[in-house]
Amino acid sequence: MASNEVRRGAAEMVVAMLMSGTIGWLVVSSQQSPTNVVFFRCLFGAATLIIVCAALGLLRRKAFSPRMLALVLFGGLAIVGNWLLLFAAYGRASISMATAVYNTQPFMLVGLGAIVFRERISGSTLAWLALAFVGLVGVVRVPPAVLAVPGEYLHGIALALGAAFLYAVSSIVTKHLKGTPPHLLALLQLGVGIVLLAPFAQFDALPSSPRQWLDLVVLGVVNTGVMYVLLYGAIQKLPVAMTGALSFVYPVVAIAVDRIAFGQSLAWTQVLGALLILLAAAGVNFGWRLLPRRRSAQLVPGGPGASER
Repeated sequence: MASNEVRRGAAEMVVAMLMSGTIGWLVVSSQQSPTNVVFFRCLFGAATLIIVCAALGLLRRKAFSPRMLALVLFGGLAIVGNWLLLFAAYGRASISMATAVYNTQPFMLVGLGAIVFRERISGSTLAWLALAFVGLVGVVRVPPAVLAVPGEYLHGIALALGAAFLYAVSSIVTKHLKGTPPHLLALLQLGVGIVLLAPFAQFDALPSSPRQWLDLVVLGVVNTGVMYVLLYGAIQKLPVAMTGALSFVYPVVAIAVDRIAFGQSLAWTQVLGALLILLAAAGVNFGWRLLPRRRSAQLVPGGPGASER
């Protein structure tokens, strides 16, 4: 039974990551501004999740509290800002490079964890951070011939870094909402996005073709509503290590989609830099050691140095 549950969770996680990897394609194909894309993603996603939450009996008054709503508001602002910056980065630095740089978020999460929760940062984590920084330098230092608009590319990299930071902030907030059903949390965050972006949505520049509308509907219903259900279901069934491993399906698919759908060609420095960032992110997620344990920690089972994570 347990193995069947893990297999089901793994299948859900893979499908969720495949969906996540196609988000950039839908965003770019919709030909809408980042504000419009995020607004309609929130609108269609919330419409899907409210049906899911109602079916699961999650829309009960006792599920809400002033503290929970305040944290949801803060987390919702962070996640909506994350989407705005990331989607804006796609059109400037390409889906591939924005996704690679976005995967620096584990390091930002580690840094915020050290500040907010006083968590210790291991020597190996710092070493992985240094490697990720080298990768980031490789991504940024691109031959001029590759850059159609040099200022736009670097602006896109900065936007992707900002998106990664806001994702880390939203993760910290989510950690404080441990008792809140995840589907309800996602629904409330999307609701925050609808209210926040409605005044800024460009209703005079809506999609001009059914195909573009379809991109937005699929992004909201499938790549947000359904994806959240699969993702949270997988997280509940899988060991943390397997969840981390399968999450790397996302950047691989995103880079492949960028190549197939848009013919994006990358300079060798970009490829190498992206690989170093993803390798470093994997090292942090899986707790791989680059530096040996301190001897004193090895002598005490379960001591301070027994685990790097």
